[in-house]
Amino acid sequence: MLRRPPYPASLETRKEIEKHINELLDMDVIRKIGHNEIVEIITPFLITWDDGKSRMYGDFRALNNYTKADRYPIPRMPYSLDKLAKAKYIKKMDFMKAFHQNVVKTNSMKLLRIIFHIGIYEYTRMPFGIKNAPANFQRMMEKLFQE
Repeated sequence: MLRRPPYPASLETRKEIEKHINELLDMDVIRKIGHNEIVEIITPFLITWDDGKSRMYGDFRALNNYTKADRYPIPRMPYSLDKLAKAKYIKKMDFMKAFHQNVVKTNSMKLLRIIFHIGIYEYTRMPFGIKNAPANFQRMMEKLFQE
């Protein structure tokens, strides 16, 4: 992996990413780190939907190439619906930014650093764009809601 400069971005995009960074700081999902640390840096980018909402992702492609795949099974929808049909009680839960519910191990945080024009940050919770985030989240949910 390489240390990369931030992707070029329009003023509007920079403001939107800055908004996301401030939100993640407030939620303790990321923390600002010093500029002189030896780091592998990832650049954030935005995905914007037709309704104007956006989500910030890190460009973790290089890290994902070196990451061993977590083969934890993610249930298919028909299986989940079959289990729900037999349920006595059903509870609805909405996890805000679900992957961010997973805490990142301290020794992995250095791999999850992003650079932007206002500084360098590292994720303390699972970011979007990581190869094994879905499997990790599924494992967490099953552990939380064991039968």
